[in-house]
Amino acid sequence: MSWSLNRRALYAASALEPHWEDYRVAVHPAEGGGKHIDCGIECPGGLEVGVVLARVCLGGLASVSIMPGEISGRPSMLVQVFTDHPVRACLASQYAGWAIKEGKYFAMGSGPMRAAAGIEAIFDDIGHRETASREIGVIGVLEARKPPTPEVVRLIASACHVDPDAVTLLVAPTASLAGGVQIVARSVETALHKLHELKFDLSRILSAHGTAPLPPVASDDLAAIGRTNDAILYGARVILCVTGDDASLDEIGRKVPSSASRDHGEPFSTIFARYNHDFYAVDPHLFSPAEVVFQNVQTGRSHIFGQLEPGVLARSFYL
Repeated sequence: MSWSLNRRALYAASALEPHWEDYRVAVHPAEGGGKHIDCGIECPGGLEVGVVLARVCLGGLASVSIMPGEISGRPSMLVQVFTDHPVRACLASQYAGWAIKEGKYFAMGSGPMRAAAGIEAIFDDIGHRETASREIGVIGVLEARKPPTPEVVRLIASACHVDPDAVTLLVAPTASLAGGVQIVARSVETALHKLHELKFDLSRILSAHGTAPLPPVASDDLAAIGRTNDAILYGARVILCVTGDDASLDEIGRKVPSSASRDHGEPFSTIFARYNHDFYAVDPHLFSPAEVVFQNVQTGRSHIFGQLEPGVLARSFYL
Protein backbone atom coordinates (compact mmCIF):
# COMPACT_ATOMS: atom_id res chain seq x y z
CA MET A 1 0.00 0.00 0.00
CA SER A 2 1.33 3.44 -0.90
CA TRP A 3 1.93 5.99 1.81
CA SER A 4 -0.88 8.35 2.66
CA LEU A 5 -0.59 12.05 1.85
CA ASN A 6 -0.23 12.83 5.54
CA ARG A 7 2.53 10.28 6.05
CA ARG A 8 4.43 11.57 3.01
CA ALA A 9 4.07 15.18 4.14
CA LEU A 10 5.10 14.44 7.71
CA TYR A 11 8.21 12.79 6.31
CA ALA A 12 8.87 15.88 4.14
CA ALA A 13 8.68 18.05 7.26
CA SER A 14 10.58 15.69 9.56
CA ALA A 15 13.83 17.70 9.49
CA LEU A 16 12.26 20.93 10.75
CA GLU A 17 11.97 20.07 14.43
CA PRO A 18 15.46 18.58 15.03
CA HIS A 19 17.12 21.23 12.83
CA TRP A 20 14.99 24.22 13.78
CA GLU A 21 17.99 26.53 14.08
CA ASP A 22 19.18 25.74 10.55
CA TYR A 23 15.71 26.37 9.13
CA ARG A 24 15.22 29.47 11.34
CA VAL A 25 11.88 28.23 12.69
CA ALA A 26 10.46 27.60 16.15
CA VAL A 27 8.42 24.64 17.41
CA HIS A 28 5.57 25.46 19.80
CA PRO A 29 3.63 22.71 21.61
CA ALA A 30 -0.06 23.52 21.99
CA GLU A 31 -1.83 23.37 25.32
CA GLY A 32 -3.82 20.16 25.26
CA GLY A 33 -1.72 18.51 22.56
CA GLY A 34 -0.44 19.08 19.06
CA LYS A 35 2.05 21.66 17.88
CA HIS A 36 2.67 24.41 15.39
CA ILE A 37 5.92 25.40 13.75
CA ASP A 38 6.45 29.11 13.23
CA CYS A 39 7.96 29.50 9.76
CA GLY A 40 7.72 33.27 9.41
CA ILE A 41 5.63 34.98 12.09
CA GLU A 42 8.18 35.70 14.82
CA CYS A 43 10.94 33.65 13.18
CA PRO A 44 12.65 34.74 9.95
CA GLY A 45 12.19 31.41 8.19
CA GLY A 46 13.65 31.43 4.70
CA LEU A 47 13.62 30.03 1.19
CA GLU A 48 14.52 26.52 2.27
CA VAL A 49 11.69 26.19 4.74
CA GLY A 50 9.43 27.70 2.07
CA VAL A 51 10.29 24.75 -0.16
CA VAL A 52 9.44 22.40 2.73
CA LEU A 53 6.11 24.17 3.20
CA ALA A 54 5.33 23.75 -0.50
CA ARG A 55 6.26 20.05 -0.43
CA VAL A 56 4.07 19.53 2.62
CA CYS A 57 1.18 21.33 0.90
CA LEU A 58 1.65 18.96 -2.05
CA GLY A 59 1.48 15.92 0.20
CA GLY A 60 5.06 14.93 -0.55
CA LEU A 61 4.01 13.96 -4.10
CA ALA A 62 5.82 16.74 -5.98
CA SER A 63 9.30 18.16 -6.35
CA VAL A 64 9.80 21.84 -5.55
CA SER A 65 12.89 23.93 -6.27
CA ILE A 66 14.01 27.53 -6.75
CA MET A 67 15.65 28.55 -10.02
CA PRO A 68 17.11 31.80 -11.39
CA GLY A 69 14.82 33.88 -13.57
CA GLU A 70 14.32 37.35 -15.04
CA ILE A 71 11.51 39.91 -15.22
CA SER A 72 11.87 42.77 -17.70
CA GLY A 73 15.66 42.58 -17.45
CA ARG A 74 15.66 42.39 -13.65
CA PRO A 75 16.99 39.30 -11.85
CA SER A 76 14.33 37.18 -10.22
CA MET A 77 13.75 33.73 -8.75
CA LEU A 78 11.39 31.11 -10.13
CA VAL A 79 9.59 28.53 -8.02
CA GLN A 80 9.43 25.26 -9.97
CA VAL A 81 7.00 22.40 -9.27
CA PHE A 82 6.57 19.08 -11.03
CA THR A 83 4.56 15.99 -10.20
CA ASP A 84 3.36 12.70 -11.66
CA HIS A 85 0.32 12.77 -9.35
CA PRO A 86 -1.16 16.20 -10.09
CA VAL A 87 -4.76 15.72 -8.94
CA ARG A 88 -3.89 14.03 -5.68
CA ALA A 89 -1.00 16.38 -4.89
CA CYS A 90 -2.64 19.64 -5.95
CA LEU A 91 -6.38 19.34 -5.40
CA ALA A 92 -6.58 16.75 -2.61
CA SER A 93 -3.76 18.38 -0.68
CA GLN A 94 -2.31 21.72 -1.83
CA TYR A 95 -5.48 23.63 -2.67
CA ALA A 96 -6.26 26.19 0.06
CA GLY A 97 -9.86 25.07 0.36
CA TRP A 98 -10.29 24.80 4.12
CA ALA A 99 -11.25 28.05 5.84
CA ILE A 100 -10.19 27.55 9.46
CA LYS A 101 -12.44 29.64 11.70
CA GLU A 102 -12.47 29.42 15.49
CA GLY A 103 -13.51 32.41 17.58
CA LYS A 104 -11.59 35.41 16.26
CA TYR A 105 -8.99 33.22 14.54
CA PHE A 106 -9.04 32.77 10.77
CA ALA A 107 -6.60 31.12 8.38
CA MET A 108 -6.71 29.34 5.05
CA GLY A 109 -5.71 25.72 5.48
CA SER A 110 -3.75 23.65 2.95
CA GLY A 111 -2.05 20.31 2.92
CA PRO A 112 -3.01 16.69 3.49
CA MET A 113 -5.02 17.35 6.64
CA ARG A 114 -7.71 18.41 4.12
CA ALA A 115 -7.88 14.88 2.72
CA ALA A 116 -8.24 13.48 6.24
CA ALA A 117 -11.08 15.88 7.03
CA GLY A 118 -12.67 15.47 3.59
CA ILE A 119 -15.30 18.11 4.33
CA GLU A 120 -14.94 20.18 1.16
CA ALA A 121 -17.26 19.60 -1.78
CA ILE A 122 -14.33 19.17 -4.17
CA PHE A 123 -13.61 15.73 -2.67
CA ASP A 124 -16.97 14.49 -3.94
CA ASP A 125 -15.62 15.04 -7.46
CA ILE A 126 -11.95 14.11 -7.18
CA GLY A 127 -12.02 11.46 -4.45
CA HIS A 128 -8.71 10.92 -2.61
CA ARG A 129 -10.17 11.26 0.87
CA GLU A 130 -8.09 9.35 3.38
CA THR A 131 -8.54 7.98 6.87
CA ALA A 132 -6.06 9.49 9.27
CA SER A 133 -3.90 7.21 11.35
CA ARG A 134 -3.83 8.07 15.05
CA GLU A 135 -0.25 6.80 15.19
CA ILE A 136 0.98 8.88 12.23
CA GLY A 137 -1.25 11.92 12.66
CA VAL A 138 -2.09 14.75 10.27
CA ILE A 139 -0.22 17.81 9.02
CA GLY A 140 -1.28 21.02 7.37
CA VAL A 141 -0.14 24.51 6.44
CA LEU A 142 -1.83 27.71 7.60
CA GLU A 143 -1.41 31.02 5.77
CA ALA A 144 -1.75 33.31 8.77
CA ARG A 145 -0.15 36.18 10.67
CA LYS A 146 -1.06 34.74 14.08
CA PRO A 147 -0.22 31.33 15.56
CA PRO A 148 -3.11 28.88 15.94
CA THR A 149 -4.76 28.68 19.34
CA PRO A 150 -5.30 25.38 21.19
CA GLU A 151 -8.95 25.66 20.15
CA VAL A 152 -7.89 25.73 16.48
CA VAL A 153 -5.78 22.61 16.99
CA ARG A 154 -8.74 20.83 18.61
CA LEU A 155 -11.06 21.90 15.78
CA ILE A 156 -8.69 20.43 13.18
CA ALA A 157 -8.17 17.28 15.23
CA SER A 158 -11.92 16.75 15.52
CA ALA A 159 -12.48 17.23 11.77
CA CYS A 160 -9.65 14.79 10.97
CA HIS A 161 -10.77 12.23 13.59
CA VAL A 162 -7.51 12.22 15.53
CA ASP A 163 -6.44 13.37 18.97
CA PRO A 164 -5.04 16.92 19.23
CA ASP A 165 -1.54 15.57 19.97
CA ALA A 166 -1.55 14.05 16.45
CA VAL A 167 -1.83 17.47 14.74
CA THR A 168 1.16 19.32 13.28
CA LEU A 169 0.64 22.76 11.75
CA LEU A 170 3.19 24.80 9.80
CA VAL A 171 2.39 28.51 9.82
CA ALA A 172 3.71 31.42 7.75
CA PRO A 173 2.17 34.76 6.76
CA THR A 174 1.89 35.85 3.15
CA ALA A 175 4.49 38.59 3.67
CA SER A 176 7.37 36.28 4.53
CA LEU A 177 10.04 34.41 2.61
CA ALA A 178 8.59 30.99 3.37
CA GLY A 179 5.00 32.09 2.89
CA GLY A 180 5.80 33.58 -0.50
CA VAL A 181 7.44 30.38 -1.72
CA GLN A 182 4.58 28.10 -0.72
CA ILE A 183 1.98 30.38 -2.32
CA VAL A 184 3.88 30.86 -5.58
CA ALA A 185 4.37 27.06 -5.75
CA ARG A 186 0.67 26.86 -6.67
CA SER A 187 1.13 27.33 -10.41
CA VAL A 188 -0.03 23.80 -11.32
CA GLU A 189 -2.72 23.77 -8.65
CA THR A 190 -4.42 26.89 -10.04
CA ALA A 191 -4.48 25.36 -13.53
CA LEU A 192 -6.04 22.14 -12.22
CA HIS A 193 -8.59 23.99 -10.13
CA LYS A 194 -9.62 26.07 -13.15
CA LEU A 195 -9.96 22.90 -15.23
CA HIS A 196 -12.06 21.32 -12.49
CA GLU A 197 -14.36 24.35 -12.54
CA LEU A 198 -14.61 24.00 -16.33
CA LYS A 199 -15.65 20.33 -15.92
CA PHE A 200 -12.56 18.96 -17.66
CA ASP A 201 -11.86 15.26 -17.12
CA LEU A 202 -8.93 15.50 -14.72
CA SER A 203 -8.10 11.81 -15.16
CA ARG A 204 -6.63 12.82 -18.53
CA ILE A 205 -3.80 14.70 -16.79
CA LEU A 206 -0.83 12.38 -16.28
CA SER A 207 1.93 14.75 -15.16
CA ALA A 208 2.46 18.47 -14.70
CA HIS A 209 5.19 21.08 -14.49
CA GLY A 210 4.90 24.69 -13.46
CA THR A 211 7.02 27.75 -12.78
CA ALA A 212 6.17 31.14 -11.34
CA PRO A 213 8.33 34.10 -10.25
CA LEU A 214 8.93 34.65 -6.55
CA PRO A 215 8.13 38.29 -5.74
CA PRO A 216 10.10 40.41 -3.29
CA VAL A 217 8.62 40.15 0.21
CA ALA A 218 6.09 42.95 0.59
CA SER A 219 5.85 45.34 3.54
CA ASP A 220 2.54 43.88 4.73
CA ASP A 221 0.25 40.94 4.05
CA LEU A 222 -2.23 42.89 1.92
CA ALA A 223 0.52 44.01 -0.46
CA ALA A 224 1.92 40.47 -0.42
CA ILE A 225 -1.46 39.08 -1.47
CA GLY A 226 -1.28 41.33 -4.52
CA ARG A 227 2.25 40.31 -5.46
CA THR A 228 1.80 36.57 -4.96
CA ASN A 229 -1.41 36.58 -6.99
CA ASP A 230 0.33 38.51 -9.77
CA ALA A 231 3.12 35.92 -9.79
CA ILE A 232 0.54 33.32 -10.85
CA LEU A 233 -1.82 35.45 -12.95
CA TYR A 234 0.88 37.14 -15.02
CA GLY A 235 4.01 35.06 -14.49
CA ALA A 236 3.08 31.38 -14.14
CA ARG A 237 3.70 28.93 -16.96
CA VAL A 238 2.19 25.44 -16.63
CA ILE A 239 2.73 22.40 -18.84
CA LEU A 240 0.24 19.54 -18.55
CA CYS A 241 0.93 16.13 -20.06
CA VAL A 242 -2.47 14.82 -21.10
CA THR A 243 -4.24 12.06 -23.00
CA GLY A 244 -7.30 11.99 -25.25
CA ASP A 245 -8.44 13.96 -28.28
CA ASP A 246 -7.00 17.26 -29.45
CA ALA A 247 -10.30 18.89 -30.36
CA SER A 248 -11.44 19.08 -26.73
CA LEU A 249 -8.11 20.63 -25.74
CA ASP A 250 -8.50 23.33 -28.37
CA GLU A 251 -12.03 24.00 -27.15
CA ILE A 252 -11.31 24.27 -23.43
CA GLY A 253 -7.77 25.60 -23.58
CA ARG A 254 -8.64 29.21 -24.37
CA LYS A 255 -10.81 29.33 -21.23
CA VAL A 256 -8.01 28.26 -18.88
CA PRO A 257 -5.40 31.07 -18.62
CA SER A 258 -6.02 34.19 -16.55
CA SER A 259 -6.41 36.23 -19.74
CA ALA A 260 -9.84 34.59 -20.16
CA SER A 261 -11.10 36.78 -17.29
CA ARG A 262 -12.70 40.19 -17.64
CA ASP A 263 -10.53 41.37 -14.72
CA HIS A 264 -7.23 40.43 -16.37
CA GLY A 265 -4.66 43.11 -17.19
CA GLU A 266 -3.99 45.09 -14.01
CA PRO A 267 -1.99 44.27 -10.88
CA PHE A 268 -4.10 42.28 -8.45
CA SER A 269 -3.83 44.97 -5.78
CA THR A 270 -5.67 47.36 -8.12
CA ILE A 271 -8.34 44.77 -8.93
CA PHE A 272 -8.72 43.80 -5.27
CA ALA A 273 -9.16 47.43 -4.18
CA ARG A 274 -11.80 47.94 -6.87
CA TYR A 275 -13.85 45.20 -5.19
CA ASN A 276 -13.25 46.55 -1.66
CA HIS A 277 -10.90 43.65 -0.90
CA ASP A 278 -13.66 41.07 -1.34
CA PHE A 279 -12.17 37.94 -2.94
CA TYR A 280 -15.60 36.62 -3.81
CA ALA A 281 -16.40 39.71 -5.89
CA VAL A 282 -13.39 39.19 -8.16
CA ASP A 283 -14.12 37.24 -11.35
CA PRO A 284 -13.30 33.63 -10.37
CA HIS A 285 -12.00 32.97 -13.89
CA LEU A 286 -9.05 35.26 -13.12
CA PHE A 287 -7.38 32.78 -10.74
CA SER A 288 -5.29 30.69 -13.09
CA PRO A 289 -1.80 30.75 -14.66
CA ALA A 290 -0.75 33.23 -17.31
CA GLU A 291 0.17 30.50 -19.79
CA VAL A 292 -1.00 26.89 -20.02
CA VAL A 293 0.40 24.26 -22.38
CA PHE A 294 -1.30 20.94 -23.06
CA GLN A 295 1.10 18.30 -24.38
CA ASN A 296 -0.89 15.37 -25.75
CA VAL A 297 1.22 12.27 -25.11
CA GLN A 298 -0.96 10.20 -27.47
CA THR A 299 -1.04 12.43 -30.55
CA GLY A 300 2.21 14.35 -30.07
CA ARG A 301 0.51 17.71 -30.45
CA SER A 302 0.99 20.69 -28.14
CA HIS A 303 -1.62 23.36 -27.48
CA ILE A 304 -0.51 26.71 -26.02
CA PHE A 305 -2.86 29.27 -24.50
CA GLY A 306 -2.25 32.64 -22.84
CA GLN A 307 1.06 34.44 -22.42
CA LEU A 308 3.31 35.87 -19.74
CA GLU A 309 2.88 39.57 -18.89
CA PRO A 310 6.27 40.81 -17.63
CA GLY A 311 5.16 44.44 -17.78
CA VAL A 312 2.39 43.87 -15.23
CA LEU A 313 4.78 41.87 -13.06
CA ALA A 314 7.34 44.67 -13.10
CA ARG A 315 4.70 47.18 -11.98
CA SER A 316 3.62 44.85 -9.19
CA PHE A 317 7.05 43.77 -7.96
CA TYR A 318 9.22 46.85 -8.42
CA LEU A 319 7.08 50.00 -8.36
